[in-house]
Amino acid sequence: MHLVKLPAVRAAAVLSALFVVLLVLVVTGWRPMEDADQDIAGALHRTAVTHHGWTEVNRVLTDWVWDPWMMRLGTALMAGWLLWRRETLLAMWVVATAALGTALQQGVKAAVGRERPHWRNPVDSAHYAAFPSGHALTATVAFGLLLWVMARRGARAVWLRVVGLLAVVSVAGVGFTRVYLGVHWPTDVLAGWLLGAALVCAAMAAYPGPAAGEAGADQPAREAPASPR
Repeated sequence: MHLVKLPAVRAAAVLSALFVVLLVLVVTGWRPMEDADQDIAGALHRTAVTHHGWTEVNRVLTDWVWDPWMMRLGTALMAGWLLWRRETLLAMWVVATAALGTALQQGVKAAVGRERPHWRNPVDSAHYAAFPSGHALTATVAFGLLLWVMARRGARAVWLRVVGLLAVVSVAGVGFTRVYLGVHWPTDVLAGWLLGAALVCAAMAAYPGPAAGEAGADQPAREAPASPR
């Protein structure tokens, strides 16, 4: 275990533990949490019903911009670029992590079987069980992997900050849209964030190569200095 990878190991452990705690509270139906879920979801739904323009914006964002298939397409394009760069192991690691995220999401949904919110006047619809949010998990995994690959490739700090800001806006934004449109409880979204982030941290820690920033990491080759004439 590379010492520089220990922060990723710790982060994965903490995030996983928080997810397990949340899972237990959901399965056991802890009343204070359920009341908070209903209060937040109900307040947002009342706004969605009366603000049609804003609701349509949220629907476009969740169905097109931050749709899980769009996130997976972006991850696939990143993996393809890595293959083109002949970084086969990293490309396969990215694909495997994204695929594992989808499998975990579907497995937990089936095991928990939590019902989605039901409204007399719904503004949107969704299928399958609610916990965890697939939109939130997939966006977290996609942007987490992107930032990790950028760091491994030695991306400039300014680009890491720009993409990091885009990641925060997207991951938080897609979570908001799912609750605002009345198809998820807030804790579904929180679970998606926690499980997705835990998976990315675990993938970073388990990658069989040097960590980002460590000697030997996948960074673009620098041009050799010109020899004196």
